[in-house]
Amino acid sequence: MSPSRFSPDSSIPLYQQVADRITALIEKGTLSSGERLPSVRKLSRDWTVSITTVLEAYRLLENRGMIEVRPQSGHYVRPRIRTSPPEPNFNRSRIQPTAVSLGELSVMTLHDAQDAELLHFGAAVPHPNMLPSERLNRTLSAVARRSASRATSYEFPPGAKTYRVEVARRAVTAGCALTPDEIIATNGCTGSIWLSLYLLCKPGDAVAVETPTYYGLLRALEGLNLQAIEIPAHHRDGMSLDALEYALQEHRIKAVLVTTNFHNPTGSCMPEKNKERLVEMLADRDIPLIEDDVYGDITFEDERPKVCKAYDKKGMVILCSSFSKTLAPGYRVGYLAGGKYHHELVKLQITANLASPTLPQLAIAEFLANGGYEHHLRRIRRMMINQMAWLRQAVTRYFPEGTRMTNPQGGFALWVIMPEHVDCLQLYDRAIQHKISISPGFMFSPKRQYRNCIRLNAAFATEDTEDQVALLGSLAAQLAQREKTSV
Repeated sequence: MSPSRFSPDSSIPLYQQVADRITALIEKGTLSSGERLPSVRKLSRDWTVSITTVLEAYRLLENRGMIEVRPQSGHYVRPRIRTSPPEPNFNRSRIQPTAVSLGELSVMTLHDAQDAELLHFGAAVPHPNMLPSERLNRTLSAVARRSASRATSYEFPPGAKTYRVEVARRAVTAGCALTPDEIIATNGCTGSIWLSLYLLCKPGDAVAVETPTYYGLLRALEGLNLQAIEIPAHHRDGMSLDALEYALQEHRIKAVLVTTNFHNPTGSCMPEKNKERLVEMLADRDIPLIEDDVYGDITFEDERPKVCKAYDKKGMVILCSSFSKTLAPGYRVGYLAGGKYHHELVKLQITANLASPTLPQLAIAEFLANGGYEHHLRRIRRMMINQMAWLRQAVTRYFPEGTRMTNPQGGFALWVIMPEHVDCLQLYDRAIQHKISISPGFMFSPKRQYRNCIRLNAAFATEDTEDQVALLGSLAAQLAQREKTSV
């Protein structure tokens, strides 16, 4: 690559200027897919920048998914996968309230995650090697010894003060200025969402959700006898705000439920300007927003994205999250920031659960307070960047022609759209016979859409699972061919 000039006085860090220049060379075709990049020393010499600057630039490009490291070989341009889904259709006739009835398959998919014989591409749970289990266990034991009587006592809502302090401190990274008194400890993010829906809605009310959306959220709607209004979502930017605005004009919507950061199942991340517009749009109509941010910490970028709660001026946003995807799913420690609904949510938490588990709250509070959480997150992020990229490459290589997929910028979920004739339920049945679990696409819609789609969990995707991904692709190809010949 030819020498290039950079501006040391620019507000953009030098390593980012180098990374941006290499990105431009890749996008313009100067550097082609699979091509080896110059060594760190050579690029440092050719472009007259320090070795440290080049290393930082290469690391940033890895995080962006532009390049990959091959051991004992060097840095290479990562093959570009041009298989993104089409833009969503804004079909007015389809934006109607729908009763939710998922059946038993969504429960079976969660049960699959407990079967040690299966490869867990189904439920979106972290791989055990992603979690700091040993350190957490030591912390849990230390807290139990030091605070034996408290650890076995009720910690009534809003929850342990030490835990709420640490959650409030973490909220700063998401753009929120919250006090501990604005936080309520809950039984996981799902518990937070259930409390919010129960408080805001009565049976028969309509709630706007993205489509596709996480079937756990749909199960909450079903359990509370609420209706869902499916709002088309872009695979990159999330919920279509134009479609939502139309729905708000045409239907009586009691609440909007969204996953703004690294949506499950598509991995989309709503742009900041859209988050601000969404909050203002709903605040003008006095409609509450329930925000699920359980994946927000698992970003593939350098900075964690903000949440809608950061733009909340009227207290209409209820922020829900937990540490289930990053620290300990089994602890069931979540939280919510309820804004103007805080006191009612505290009373409801007492009525519904009396209290959340004390010892897990205290253990996570100490883990966060002692530092190391950001280092732990960086480790998870590096793992997921590499594993998501690997899984997307594997799907491209092994699934039938015409398969498309999303390009997540965080989280675990990869949404795969197979040829039209591939039935996801048949694929699920065949995959289970081969000890592979997947999540069939129709579970992500109350209208049972997405029958040719599946969600895969990249947390369990490594080169060691290549044979299983290849087999899954082969099963999909067989179904595609069978349906094609029977038409």
